[in-house]
Amino acid sequence: MRWTPGGESPDIEDRRNESPGNAGMGGGFGGMGGMMLANIVGRRFGIVGLIALFAITFVFRHFFQSAPANPSQYSSPANSANRSVEGGQSNNKEIQFVSFVLDDAQKTWEKVLPEEAGVPYRHAKLVLFRDYTVSGCGAAQSATGPFYCPADEKLYLDLGFFDELANRMGAPGEFAQAYVIAHELGHHVQKLLGIESKMRQLQQRNPGQTNPLSVRFELQADCLAGVWGHSTEQRNLIDPSDIEAGMGAAAAVGDDRIQKMARGYVSPESFTHGSSAERTQWFRRGLESGDIGACNTFAQ
Repeated sequence: MRWTPGGESPDIEDRRNESPGNAGMGGGFGGMGGMMLANIVGRRFGIVGLIALFAITFVFRHFFQSAPANPSQYSSPANSANRSVEGGQSNNKEIQFVSFVLDDAQKTWEKVLPEEAGVPYRHAKLVLFRDYTVSGCGAAQSATGPFYCPADEKLYLDLGFFDELANRMGAPGEFAQAYVIAHELGHHVQKLLGIESKMRQLQQRNPGQTNPLSVRFELQADCLAGVWGHSTEQRNLIDPSDIEAGMGAAAAVGDDRIQKMARGYVSPESFTHGSSAERTQWFRRGLESGDIGACNTFAQ
């Protein structure tokens, strides 16, 4: 991936040197926060309404308000054993890369979201932490993997996840790492569009559809990550090898692959993020179309 090293993004909040007992305590709800927030939803939304919400958003340029909900997470099959070195040249380069991806993606959404959806974009923050911190949605731990918290509009990332993505999950490469960040920013876009809060309402109304709806929600974030990827391809920031790395990352975090690695068998009924094939399919759709309107997973 072609990128220009620079300073640290103003949208990065670095908590890596904070002790676990103090990290982020001002904005957290504790371990039960995410579970409590998951229940703060309405009762007047159906699947047809969700499909219509997405369609109207992009056809008629309406802006729907959203409310905080629980974080959407994907976890790695094991704890982060292979950690990035704290400090030093290697770590500095990694921070500069994360900063570049974050700034470039948010700059892209500043342009794309108003043009395609009539919605102003506001920046999310990216919190770098080590092992544990507290988010607006509850505890953030390395073992749960990167996630976005809609309550405080922040992404949470332990850089050790990138080591695991490459070494344990078989998805090396800078664009593989960029995909992870872009996916979580995709959740921020969903929050700004009101899709996230409506989806939580629908889950509350239809508990039996909680997992299938979560899969559609995650696949949409993959597609939105691809929309940013399309922009990077148009600007010659990536080449076919980068695209392959991104696809590899999407496949690596498929529910079927993670379940197979973790316990040796697959339970499709418990999927919350989608299979490897589905995740690569929707990421590719965004990459090829560059169109937010192509990411309506709820209409499938």
